Amino acid sequence: MIRPDAQLRAGHLPADLYRQLPEGTDARSVVIVVPAPRSYAGPIAVVLAATAGGVALIWVATVAVLQLVAVASTTAAAIQAAIPSLIGGGGLVTFAVKFPKGGNR
Repeated sequence: MIRPDAQLRAGHLPADLYRQLPEGTDARSVVIVVPAPRSYAGPIAVVLAATAGGVALIWVATVAVLQLVAVASTTAAAIQAAIPSLIGGGGLVTFAVKFPKGGNR
């Protein structure tokens, strides 16, 4: 019993507590209250909640960005499909590249 709390739990009163007792007090009737050991449930719960919140935030942000990309790609596909009818080509758009005649390039 090296530690003081082990001595108190075993019922041994240290000498300094004997000096604090009033004269005539029976030491066998004295009850020493030992504080409960520290509980780590609260800090662990806070760490888990913060971790879960961070993961949820990243997940929500990723889903939002992916939905924006999906909307943008759908819009781009719709615009690409609508361009020939807007130009008036009847669905056929061709591009001509002109090269100069002769061997000088």
